[in-house]
Amino acid sequence: MNRPLLLALPLLLASTSVVVAQTTLSGTVRDAAGQPLPGANVFLKTTFDGATTDSLGRFRFSTRQTGTLPLLVTLLGYQPQEQPAVLDGQIHRLALTLKEVRNQLGDVTITAGSFEASDEKRSTVLTTRDVQTTAGALADVSGALNTLPGTSRVGEEGKLFVRGGAAGETRQYLDGLPLQSPYNASVAGVPSRGRFSPNLFKGTVFSTGGYSAEYGQALSAVVGLNSYDLAPETQTGISLLSVGLSLSHQQRFERSSVAMTGDYTNLQPYYRLVPQRWGWTTAPQSAGGSVAVRQRVGELGMLKVYGAVTRSRFALRQPDPAFDGGRPVALGNNNEYLNATFRSPLRRGWSLQTGLAGTRDEQEIRPDVQRVHELEQSLVGRVVLTNDSASTYWNLKLGAEGLAQRFRQQYQSNTEGAAPELRSGFDETRAAAFAESDIAFSNKLVARAGARAEYSRVLGRWNAAPRLALAYQFREGSQLSGAWGYFYQTPANDLLRFGQYNPALRFERATHYLVSYQRVKNERTLRLEAYYKDYARLVRYAPLALTGNVLLPFSPSSYQSTGQGYARGVDLFWRDKKTVKGLDYWVSYGLVDTRRQQRQDPVLAVPTFASRHNLSVVGKYWIQPLHTLLGATYSYGSPRAYYDPNQPGYNQARTPNYQDLSLNLSYVTSIRRNLTIVHVSCSNVLGRNNVFGYRYAATPDASGHYQGTAVTPAAPRMLFVGLLISINKKRPADTETAPE
Repeated sequence: MNRPLLLALPLLLASTSVVVAQTTLSGTVRDAAGQPLPGANVFLKTTFDGATTDSLGRFRFSTRQTGTLPLLVTLLGYQPQEQPAVLDGQIHRLALTLKEVRNQLGDVTITAGSFEASDEKRSTVLTTRDVQTTAGALADVSGALNTLPGTSRVGEEGKLFVRGGAAGETRQYLDGLPLQSPYNASVAGVPSRGRFSPNLFKGTVFSTGGYSAEYGQALSAVVGLNSYDLAPETQTGISLLSVGLSLSHQQRFERSSVAMTGDYTNLQPYYRLVPQRWGWTTAPQSAGGSVAVRQRVGELGMLKVYGAVTRSRFALRQPDPAFDGGRPVALGNNNEYLNATFRSPLRRGWSLQTGLAGTRDEQEIRPDVQRVHELEQSLVGRVVLTNDSASTYWNLKLGAEGLAQRFRQQYQSNTEGAAPELRSGFDETRAAAFAESDIAFSNKLVARAGARAEYSRVLGRWNAAPRLALAYQFREGSQLSGAWGYFYQTPANDLLRFGQYNPALRFERATHYLVSYQRVKNERTLRLEAYYKDYARLVRYAPLALTGNVLLPFSPSSYQSTGQGYARGVDLFWRDKKTVKGLDYWVSYGLVDTRRQQRQDPVLAVPTFASRHNLSVVGKYWIQPLHTLLGATYSYGSPRAYYDPNQPGYNQARTPNYQDLSLNLSYVTSIRRNLTIVHVSCSNVLGRNNVFGYRYAATPDASGHYQGTAVTPAAPRMLFVGLLISINKKRPADTETAPE
């Protein structure tokens, strides 16, 4: 190598080092009071280099840019800050301060139609502990939500019926992904429970109308279930129950956790002790298990994987005027569910939430000598991008959702195989996209504007659903909210399997109008809401034809989207955790006036599941000297409509009113320093004979009268006893506080 080149080499290397050297910018972002500000967007203008502050307000990023560029810091509700940054290949540590603006979006929250749980920015209405300790709920999420206004107690179903809507009009979401089969399988007249334990969830959102554009396929209500992130600690749980056994273990690592559960339920021993009105040939039995894996990714990212398997079966003879000794019916169900979600902050204020869930639900029903086999398989995916730093005055949320679903049903009129099978089903592909923004006009007035669009392959149609909500704050803790929007839903599986080839079939639609007043102060919550819901395009079809005592199949051409209806009413909620020490109680009342014409309804009529008046009074009292939590729930539902063929008209008859007083007790103690809870609960302690409706014979007797029998619970009461033990080697039992 010649000498001139050797002399030039150091200069070339120095020049190269200047080009490739990185400048590192790090530091903190705080408010005027010195408190850290997580989620702030810190970036260099005209570049893609930047970072988002973590939970302690810290940020750090590197850039290959040189010279001097503006460094911009933005956060919703604060004035943007811009300052020059010298990019010289060195490490620079900055201490940045943001000033609040007068129209901070966080001052006012959209609450129209929505009840939040475990969200400090809104009123905490129901927590996991509330679900577990509400008398009569039997630790079922839907059972506890049925004590809130807007719901109707439908005892023969056990599901959520909201503001004149059927159970299928309420959609449940787990970590942002819609659940295809949120309830355990059951048959008509036998109430079902939710598939998921309340212990899985850190928060629950129950929206009875006017909900966000990110939720679809729900005409009446949405339940958002948000699971825990990392398990807080390592512990083992043992539950000895009067109806079965449950074992659980969760292991906490530094950046991950694993939780496993196993459950077995068998009501046969209980039914031998407590007489039942129905003739159970096989008492309800179920076995299942679940695994939840949580892994922290980076500073704020979180990966969750949850899988569950359930097997259940039962057989009984239900009271029926057409069968001596009752109509026999049996059910077997296999359900598998897998859910994987990931969330993480991105650059420039953006954050990502995405997930994928698969469901396989198979059940076989044997009513009398018939056989019905159903198989539903689905795969749903979702991605949501959120920017809370898009502007001082507004944020932005964008999302897309896709569903692939296969449903098959095989019907045989007798189990001997002599009759041919009737096969039906459909394959659905559905896609949806939405956009939404919260906009601050002042520190007292905010709006949420959004829209959702969906396409259904089965229907061959798409829809567009605009939605708008407003909230105005009068004073601290007191505000007025309103909401309006279109909400669409494809017809239920049993309708799509016959009507999918009918070009006249469309999305069912409901239009919501809501106005609500809410005041939250000193651990007291008052909420009053008025609403109107307009139904359109509900599916109707001609009744089954009877020829030679054989039911003819449905004709696809009879399905029409011409049904309509309405629901209007007022809901009231009051909760007080302050007035009496140790006492927490709430009162909810709902008034609903509703009519609809759908399915086989010949005229506009009150649906059989709707009660005009619904009242719930829930109380819990912690007696610290006795280490005991007492609970009581009183529920009232006014008479429900039903069709009596012996009277003129349609749905003209009325059941007796529904009343239920349920009590429970939780005694907190310890076994070898391990937290132990003895829990006893009893529903309908007064033994009231509640009637949910009547079944009538298909043909009249010799006198021309249709014989009928009442639809009632299997037993007047349900008694439950449990011994719950939490084994935790690092933390001794705390018997001085109410059980969680």
